[in-house]
Amino acid sequence: MKNPYLPHYTSRSGWNALLPARTPITEPQGPRAFDFIVIGAGFTGLSAARRLAELAPDKTVLILEGSIVGEGSSSRNSGFMSTFPRSGIVKDPARDDLLGRMQIRVYEQGLQWLKRTLQQNNIDCDWDEHSGKYNASATPAGRASLLSGIEKNARLGIDSEILDQDQLAQRLGTRYYDFGYYTTNNVFVQPAAMHRGLADTMPNNVSLLEETFAQRISGVAGRFTVSTSKGDFSAGQLVLANNAFARKLGFLKDRLIAIYTYAGLTPALSDEQAAALGPAPQWGLLPAHRLGTTLRKISGNRFMVRSAYSYESERSATAYTTMLTNYYKRRFPQMASHEFEFVWGGTTALTRNGGIFFGKLADGIFGSLGCNGSGVLRGTVNGRLLAELMLNRKSDELDAVLSLGGPSWLPPEPLRALGVKSAIFYQGIRASAER
Repeated sequence: MKNPYLPHYTSRSGWNALLPARTPITEPQGPRAFDFIVIGAGFTGLSAARRLAELAPDKTVLILEGSIVGEGSSSRNSGFMSTFPRSGIVKDPARDDLLGRMQIRVYEQGLQWLKRTLQQNNIDCDWDEHSGKYNASATPAGRASLLSGIEKNARLGIDSEILDQDQLAQRLGTRYYDFGYYTTNNVFVQPAAMHRGLADTMPNNVSLLEETFAQRISGVAGRFTVSTSKGDFSAGQLVLANNAFARKLGFLKDRLIAIYTYAGLTPALSDEQAAALGPAPQWGLLPAHRLGTTLRKISGNRFMVRSAYSYESERSATAYTTMLTNYYKRRFPQMASHEFEFVWGGTTALTRNGGIFFGKLADGIFGSLGCNGSGVLRGTVNGRLLAELMLNRKSDELDAVLSLGGPSWLPPEPLRALGVKSAIFYQGIRASAER
């Protein structure tokens, strides 16, 4: 029987498979009473725990992770960290742009905090802040979407280098895309290496317990009990950083859905074959349509293809391997092989309007939930600021995040599933060649 408190993956993360074996911490040691318990050891939970420990060094923090670090959702993403803001928060364009510029400042400050943390702890995660990223289209509708994005970039003070098909082909090794632009507001990382490094360098007053999933929360602020697969633990305050699975603990049941996305990573390619993917050692591309295909050429001569959504459960490995292989062939028919060494699925939590829940869920319980597919940097930023909110620290950054709108209401099942699946099908048709 599947565990309802955890995502279920048929394959391990390709990013984690590239790293040396790690021994998880799976057995409770020492006390079971803490000042804070953080549920979820993804980027949001790790950031919240680290900041709580920094600001309250006399307090103790426990992080509960249902999976193991390196195999959870945070180690299954594409490794993009962009400071581009969430848009469409308000209907007034001028107000939306003002909120956008505010978000950029918050994310840039959070990115520098993360960079310092990695440097101070000697965490090697292939940090690359020089390669930038591409947005490209293969359809007229995609081109129109990108032109709108370029206009918004200009209003926000982000430089966009506009590229035609020939220029894209020269840089990327494919003529599949007929229009695009390049921006520098992005950092690439090896997500599993960063995830593991952050988890394994926590301050001394933080404990991590893996393969331990929270099943129930009881009690009141100051005296919470978290019942888990390894017994009960208590704390005065709680952080929920388990995204869509917060629903299983009774929170935001009508606000969050879990979506699975899929990725494939090639074996190490020969220098000649890597050169067929463009001259740069590393680049990344985001599609013009949200259901399109993300690409990333990775230092070390590997290539990643990511695409497609499914609702609440993972598709078969055979199905998504076939799909990813087809998308790879379409774009790079010149490759000697289109095989993947690793293929995997990963969950993200979506909301109907793109809003992220950030703040107090109940007295003594705080959360940052609903990453909407951009949780590496935003989750890190929100986790840090959530800790500051819990400890009554005030800042312009915190005020900025609190001012953003939260997730809107979703209809109950089965209407929810019908609506989401229909939207995925419809948007898939609209995405057409962007897939």
